[in-house]
Amino acid sequence: MDRLRSLVLSPRTERIILALIVLNAVILGLETSPWVMARAGGLLVTLDSLLLAIFVVEIVARVIVHRLAFFRDPWSLFDLAVVAVALVPSAGAFSVLRALRILRVLRVITLVPSLRRVVGALITALPGMGSIVLLLTLIFYVASVMATKLFGASFPEWFGSIPASAYTLFQVMTLESWSMGIVRPVMEVYGWAWLFFVPFILCTTFTMLNLFIGIVVNAMQSGHEEEAKAEREGLAAELEAADAERRRIHAEETADLAALRGEIAALRAEIAGLATGLKRR
Repeated sequence: MDRLRSLVLSPRTERIILALIVLNAVILGLETSPWVMARAGGLLVTLDSLLLAIFVVEIVARVIVHRLAFFRDPWSLFDLAVVAVALVPSAGAFSVLRALRILRVLRVITLVPSLRRVVGALITALPGMGSIVLLLTLIFYVASVMATKLFGASFPEWFGSIPASAYTLFQVMTLESWSMGIVRPVMEVYGWAWLFFVPFILCTTFTMLNLFIGIVVNAMQSGHEEEAKAEREGLAAELEAADAERRRIHAEETADLAALRGEIAALRAEIAGLATGLKRR
């Protein structure tokens, strides 16, 4: 068990698994090429099956080593789910799951600390992002109702209904062909339409989306500060333990020195007594 634990927790094992994940990603990409599959399809399929077997063995070994702690770790559960998807039969109704084998590449996230920090920051930012999404939804609903009433009669394909208006406004928000494709044609009929679209773009594209970025950056900074604080606390604990060990060693040395001095004094007294006895004789 100790040998298996040291093997699973070894940094070399993590590097090997990371290299195999990258290799698996390359193989899955090559499988999308008919030219490659016609010439080396059998080899690629065999390598893919072999790599999947290695990943399954690795997951089983981690379960044996960590036991219940494995199922309490979100990253371990993520690895388990990604590997389990590849074990689902890819025939019949499950044929669509064959494309999900590429999800195994996402295991790189669990092996690279910097990627884990980014994902952790995104998860931490979800509550704040949820509030912004709610606000953005309200803005979109209000703007969609207004756009449907203002432009629906002349442009039913873009603003004929609230869903159609919402989709068109989403395109405007992403700035994809918003001017020549949508706004300018609308302005040919409604010259004042820029009074609607320009504030909408300023409110959504340049304000709301920047709020998203700000929340994610703040979450990443907070996570970095927490890690730095944990490192400082760990270093302080190590220094305190080292100082306590130094004081203990000093106290032991002082006690040993005092005992040695006492022995020397006793020895001197004994020698003096012997000398006195010899003189009397």
